Amino acid sequence: MDSRRQNLLGLTQTELCTFAVNLGESRYRGTQLFQWLYAKGAVSVEAMTNLGKPFREQLRHAATIDGIELLTQQRSRTDGTTKFLFRLRDGLIIESVLIPPATSFDNHEVSGKDEQQRLTLCVSTQVGCSLDCKFCATATMGFRRNLAAGEIIDQILQMKRLSGRKITNVVFMGMGEPLMNYDNVMKAVEILTDGIGIVARRVTLSTAGRAEKIIRMADEKRRVKLAVSLHSAVDETRTKLMPINKKFGVSALLSALEYYYARVKQRVTYEYIFFDGINDTDKEVAQLIKFARRVPCKINVIPFHSIAFTAPRGLSASLRSSPRLHEIVGELRAHDLTVMVRSSTGEDIDAACGQLAVKMDQRAEDRISIPNQTHQAATSSLVQ
Repeated sequence: MDSRRQNLLGLTQTELCTFAVNLGESRYRGTQLFQWLYAKGAVSVEAMTNLGKPFREQLRHAATIDGIELLTQQRSRTDGTTKFLFRLRDGLIIESVLIPPATSFDNHEVSGKDEQQRLTLCVSTQVGCSLDCKFCATATMGFRRNLAAGEIIDQILQMKRLSGRKITNVVFMGMGEPLMNYDNVMKAVEILTDGIGIVARRVTLSTAGRAEKIIRMADEKRRVKLAVSLHSAVDETRTKLMPINKKFGVSALLSALEYYYARVKQRVTYEYIFFDGINDTDKEVAQLIKFARRVPCKINVIPFHSIAFTAPRGLSASLRSSPRLHEIVGELRAHDLTVMVRSSTGEDIDAACGQLAVKMDQRAEDRISIPNQTHQAATSSLVQ
């Protein structure tokens, strides 16, 4: 990319209007650019036929539309989930996962027209992750960098073109912690809702529990759905599973969520994997019930998927699914909690929850592997 030219991809409508004005054009030209980029998915200035030839010629010298590069895609033979591998401009690698309708829930727990027509895209917000959750393969990559807003939004634009279908739901649950890339993620959300036309109630942001960013979301009245990767309401247990709990403990997280609900009036989703002998005890379940009653919520129970391919050590190597899962789900429901049990979509192509870990030299373009030589995936733990 020519550094002297402005990359238009990832600019909001306000920013595009300012860009047009700086070129001596009206703000309306910026609105047209916004529509061409996001509603119509234009990949070149030449495609923007109603801009006028002089303005298009000016854009050729002043602007560019630089997105991410699709390397490979792999489709599940069992449920139709498709995994996409992208290369960024600096050679780093990310993934997105497209999940077809009626595959997200166990035993047809959700049915009807909405579920049958849903097409959900799971996107990444960082290259790698620094949080070191013990059940997630992404931690083995370490943290490389945040994605720019344009790199986030281009995952959606490309999937829209490649699928040839309307994407109904977007979940920020792929590689990385979205709230550690707050500004770029929220900018992408603005473009997604205002430009691409996916309403906020069909956009879900999943966090490991950055309490101060949840408070910021509340103050800014962010209307996207909030999902919290919880996995225990007991500090000692949650810290073992999720080291972020050392900084934002259970009480701090709960306070942030209470503040969020008071400001936004929108229920929270708790994501939960039950591990054998760790967070499936009677004490743990009792604390979860107590925690869940404080804020209107629902609980998404997610299957555990092995990350053995990363050669884990310590606690990560010993994690096993709880044999009490269905018993616990029954107990939670008996306490009038809304509980959904998720399915393992895309497991046959390493596209199931928690398995994202691109195993390759992150910058050596001549050594990039094809999908069956890697162990990478993105979460399929979707939130309705």
